[in-house]
Amino acid sequence: MIFSAGLGTRFKPWTDQHPKALALVNGKSLLQRNVEYLQQYGIKDIIVNVHHFPDQIEEAIKNNNGWGSHIIISDERAELLETGGGLLKAKSLFAPGERFITCNVDILTDLDIRKLLNFHKENNALISFGVTNRKSSRYLLFDQNNRLCGWKNTTTGEEKISIPASREGVGSGERLEKAYSCVVIFEYAIFKLMDENNFSGKFSLIDVYLKLAPDHHIMGYDHSGDRLVDVGKPESVALAASIFP
Repeated sequence: MIFSAGLGTRFKPWTDQHPKALALVNGKSLLQRNVEYLQQYGIKDIIVNVHHFPDQIEEAIKNNNGWGSHIIISDERAELLETGGGLLKAKSLFAPGERFITCNVDILTDLDIRKLLNFHKENNALISFGVTNRKSSRYLLFDQNNRLCGWKNTTTGEEKISIPASREGVGSGERLEKAYSCVVIFEYAIFKLMDENNFSGKFSLIDVYLKLAPDHHIMGYDHSGDRLVDVGKPESVALAASIFP
């Protein structure tokens, strides 16, 4: 699933008339680039959620025959649900029981999905996602074994700790701060767990990770050194263009 429904408020003035998913980097839209990124790993069945200028996204997919992939739309026209709510709404579009991957349309990276998948399997994880050592205002916190323990906002000082450092059986010591790369592998069981924990409506996947972390392996795969650009603002397009031909 490629999360493409956001309002792109940081990407104005482009997003006053267009969805951010169709912003161009060296002549290719962010959506096309993520579709082609997944294709490199044999992933051609893709869900794309839409809310902001949804007709433009649907038209681009239709006119380009999905860039060679089979793309299904998850329609969020009625309400923008954020990443967690958007994933839960799309549940019926996934193959029951099958592991799946999500990414954000405004993140460009060359993280090797095969390595992420191997890491996921080795750790018997429920959820595994890419992280790096890059500078950010918000960090996920991990123990020495790469298991998610919490979250912090360095701007506001807010912290959410899922697993205290003193908990037996989880690596103690200093918590490692890593920035989220938004490429995520899930086991299908995530849907049942979201239901059991009363997640509904509009919510973030980060909240899901933090809620489930004490009882499940939520793992961070460090791929620092790989290319990654958050194309969140218009000025980041030039940076992305210099890194991604």
